[in-house]
Amino acid sequence: MARIVMKFGGTSVADLDRIRNVARHVKREVDAGHDVAVVVSAMAGKTNELVGWTRGASAMHDAREYDAVVASGEQVTSGLLAITLQDMGVNARSWQGWQIPIRTDSAHGAARILEIDGSDLIRRFGEGQVAVVAGFQGLGPDNRIATLGRGGSDTSAVAIAAAVKADRCDIYTDVDGVYTTDPRIEPKARRMKKIAFEEMLEMASLGAKVLQVRSVELAMVHKVRTFVRSSFEDPDAPGMDDFANPPGTLICDEDEIVEQEVVTGIAYAKDEAQISLRRLADRPGVSAAIFGPLAEAHINVDMIVQNISEDGSRTDMTFTVPTGDLDKALTVLDAAKPAIGFDAVQSEPGLVKVSVIGIGMRSHAGVAATAFRALAEKGINIKAITTSEIKISILIDSPYAELAVRTLHSVYGLDKS
Repeated sequence: MARIVMKFGGTSVADLDRIRNVARHVKREVDAGHDVAVVVSAMAGKTNELVGWTRGASAMHDAREYDAVVASGEQVTSGLLAITLQDMGVNARSWQGWQIPIRTDSAHGAARILEIDGSDLIRRFGEGQVAVVAGFQGLGPDNRIATLGRGGSDTSAVAIAAAVKADRCDIYTDVDGVYTTDPRIEPKARRMKKIAFEEMLEMASLGAKVLQVRSVELAMVHKVRTFVRSSFEDPDAPGMDDFANPPGTLICDEDEIVEQEVVTGIAYAKDEAQISLRRLADRPGVSAAIFGPLAEAHINVDMIVQNISEDGSRTDMTFTVPTGDLDKALTVLDAAKPAIGFDAVQSEPGLVKVSVIGIGMRSHAGVAATAFRALAEKGINIKAITTSEIKISILIDSPYAELAVRTLHSVYGLDKS
């Protein structure tokens, strides 16, 4: 017998028929003798509807009341799933975040989990009861409901898995695992059997939308073995109840991966914008004068490249921000111009960042050179480059995005079975 946390997203619980299908997945694990907690999102589209109602009521709404409204979507789903399980003869009850409780900080609308007391859930496991938990929500220090931000149900599931010391956290979604790249761009993309936490964290932060970034961070910190699985597969199909080797992709510590590929996957992120500040004085404090105001304006800066003149007196600073934040960033920089001291600012929206990811890059030379050579042969110009121990990111014009993804996927042999 094992302890499992199962998480189902909005498309998996979009209507009563799909909720019944989810209940069959849960019953399969219960019948196998496992302790089970289930974390659910709101029905597909419901959170957007609730957000729309809140904004329609008042553009300058109270964030605490916003949370009270939008958290209701998960409350409905958890109750419906508990009712459905009970109808199937499964002992189940619903739990809201405040009932467990899941303690969060005070950042309503984007709260972070501080602590979870899993003792009540564990006690109920001993009584053979399934816990159906409303994801995306917790209890703030003001004793009010606090929501975790978009994708927060993934984070809820991993945090609960850590709190109850689960053997595994299964994230059920509308895809059957993590692929070497987006199958919509490259049909030869392969589903990976295993991927290391660090690689998944890079892929999630660089454009792959299978998992929310914070959930991967949490899984890595607490060593929560996490499976990405499809909720649309037949719950009773052969192999679905194989605890040791279920269908899907296992996200785990790199020590569990015996044969490590040099490159694991290719990720991409659209709608990047490049900003270049020309002819800055090369002196201490300039970078702080640039990036401090941007941080205060909650603008996420990504790739940063600095070029210093031959005499070392002047420098150019180039960096990227989301295209949606470009106008805001330019306004902030213009206001900070006296402190920064640049001669000119140039910007270019609508770029794409393509990234090569793999823990095997730590011990192999020439990975970057291979990428640059392959892209040059396809006539793809690189505007900026950043690297880390397990990642190479390049910035290119958006019309070349799909060609770049397919080229890099092929040159590293990811299209071979």
